Amino acid sequence: DPQRTQGLKAPASRGTYSLVSLKGPGLFLSANVSKQGGATGISFVKLDIDNRNVVNFSFAAARNVGLGAPNPYGIQFLTGIGVDSFAIGWPFPLTFKRSLKLSVVVNETGVVQIVANVVHASSG
Repeated sequence: DPQRTQGLKAPASRGTYSLVSLKGPGLFLSANVSKQGGATGISFVKLDIDNRNVVNFSFAAARNVGLGAPNPYGIQFLTGIGVDSFAIGWPFPLTFKRSLKLSVVVNETGVVQIVANVVHASSG
């Protein structure tokens, strides 16, 4: 029973935004976060499962450490014309018992929008 939950912040001025918040139990299958605009890439994508941080990376850091190719770490940085994107996922689902939260911390000006999609399923 996989399903997609989407979150949007437009425009995205400096600040912290919860884009997708799910109550458990459930399975995290994958996510994608796209950022349009912003010149520095120092906005952060955060994934917390059951109040434990799983992902906390800026767009610039993901680009700079070479996460632009498929890898076992679970994050892939993708870029287009004026758009940067994070793909998050592992070859197996991650279980969340209580909660899953995907958020962004915008630390730059000029971010037109941030769109997040989380694919999840029930765990039972």
